[in-house]
Amino acid sequence: MADRVVLAYSGDLGTSVGVGWLRDTTGKDVVALAVDVGQGGEDLDAVRARALECGAVESVVVDARDEFADEYVVPALKANALSLRRSSLVAALSRPLVAKHLALTATQLGADTVAHGCSGTGDDPVRFEAAVAAIAPDLRCIAPVRDLALTPDSTVAYAAEHRLPVPGGERAYSVDQNLWGRAVETGFLEDPWSAPDEDLYACTQDPATAREPDEVTVTFERGVPVAIDGQRFSVLRVVQELNAVAGKHGVGRLDVVEDRLVGIKTRQIAEAPGATALIAAHEDLERLTLERDVIRYKRGVESEWADLVSDGLWFGSLKRSLDAFVDHTQQHVSGDVRLRLHGGLVTVTGRRSEQSLYDFDLASDGDDAFDHSLSKGFSELWSLPSRIAARRDRAN
Repeated sequence: MADRVVLAYSGDLGTSVGVGWLRDTTGKDVVALAVDVGQGGEDLDAVRARALECGAVESVVVDARDEFADEYVVPALKANALSLRRSSLVAALSRPLVAKHLALTATQLGADTVAHGCSGTGDDPVRFEAAVAAIAPDLRCIAPVRDLALTPDSTVAYAAEHRLPVPGGERAYSVDQNLWGRAVETGFLEDPWSAPDEDLYACTQDPATAREPDEVTVTFERGVPVAIDGQRFSVLRVVQELNAVAGKHGVGRLDVVEDRLVGIKTRQIAEAPGATALIAAHEDLERLTLERDVIRYKRGVESEWADLVSDGLWFGSLKRSLDAFVDHTQQHVSGDVRLRLHGGLVTVTGRRSEQSLYDFDLASDGDDAFDHSLSKGFSELWSLPSRIAARRDRAN
């Protein structure tokens, strides 16, 4: 029905107040949609019940953890989408999936409007709205916090006035979490000189704490992680297992200043233990199985891929074209990588693959299988452009 609006609902103060604000301002019935992307925390049945208590006419919960792992985390892993600048794309990866389910739910219910709880200062509104526009361009997309000029004080006042069953103890900072990682910002972290407290971390233990190292072997098939120590798991389970064991050693902590799409800089603390371990293993296996020119070109593609996802263009044509290239590079990325996890670090200690391009006989200094005279021809060919350039410069 067109007199309904579907709200991306997390159960926090902002989206709980957003139910009433949307109903009062638009005159539409509000359907709350909660999507489980592995964020953990509060039970989603409790989130569902809270949405109804806050005035939603319907509360929908979607378990999208496997979908998120298979269709969003896997492409990110194949593209090695983890860097100090992007904090592992924690929020950016989940937004297109949530937007997809927003659009699907709205279409199923005949609603003409969807809504999210993002403010206007971050990149998330762009990510949500660009994704919705790509999937269902006729849907109207609104944001109560941004469009209705909600402030922290006004949301608290509204919740108190209407006696909404919102969770107590609201954090002094903003947290975004899913299967792939956890990101924290605002509050005292807005001062880039302020050191993060240990209490800020939830997915990783203090790497300075003395403990014995762990060693795990990750198996990949065509770039997809399929087993740990020989035991096959779903991608979801692989990430969950590595989040636990790598998190125990404090692996994957990031403290970065990022450039937002809207033109401002922001400081963010991120934890991505499983992502950090998996990408370290995947990159190493690529070095064993891919040709040098493919690796070199792919590293540039990875940066562009991550920028597109960060900018909210998950469903864009260029990103999909880059997906096709990345997928093609993964056809031989199969094998095992052994990792040592300790003191906040992940170290590759071994790798093997039936698709390996490594030739022991050629690489060994103790064997004459490689014809050393061949290097002379390579040297002459490789230095030719430099010689031509030097002659040109002398002539000028």
